[in-house]
Amino acid sequence: MNISIRPATPDDLHHILHHRRAMFEEIGFTDPAVLTRVDALSREYLLDALRLGNYKAWLAERNAEVVAGGGIVLAPWPGYPGEALAQRAWILNMYTEPSARRHGLARKLMQVMLDWCRANGFHSINLHASPFGRPLYESLGFRPTNEMCLHLH
Repeated sequence: MNISIRPATPDDLHHILHHRRAMFEEIGFTDPAVLTRVDALSREYLLDALRLGNYKAWLAERNAEVVAGGGIVLAPWPGYPGEALAQRAWILNMYTEPSARRHGLARKLMQVMLDWCRANGFHSINLHASPFGRPLYESLGFRPTNEMCLHLH
C-alpha cells in the first residue's frame, strides 16, 4: 500500500470531522441528534484550533484519497512534575477507514505525532483509548493513569 502522511490544514476540516464522527459511531454512539451536536461543536472548535495551531493533525493518503488521520490538542496547562512545558498534549481523532485497516497506518500516524511531540519538547502525551485502539497504544508504551471522570447530567 503506497501511503503518504501529511499535516492537515483548515481545508481538511471535512476529513477530520468525518473521522471523528465515524470513530464515535464505531465505539457505540448511534443517536443522530447527539452526533450532529458533536459535529457542530467539533467544527466550531477545530476550525479555530487548526488556524491558531492549538490542534495539530495529520492525514494518511492512498492514491490522493484520505484513508486515516489523527491529531493532537495542545492546551495551556500549569506545569507538573515530569513535564517541561506549561502545556498539555492529548492525541485524539485517530481513525482509519475500514478499507485501509490492518496495514499499519495508525501506527505510522502515531509515530509521526509522537515524533512531533518529542521535537517540540513534550515529555508526555495522553489519550483516551477505545477497545479497538488500546492494543496499539499499549504496544507503543502508553499506560493507564489515575485520571477519573464524573458525568454531570
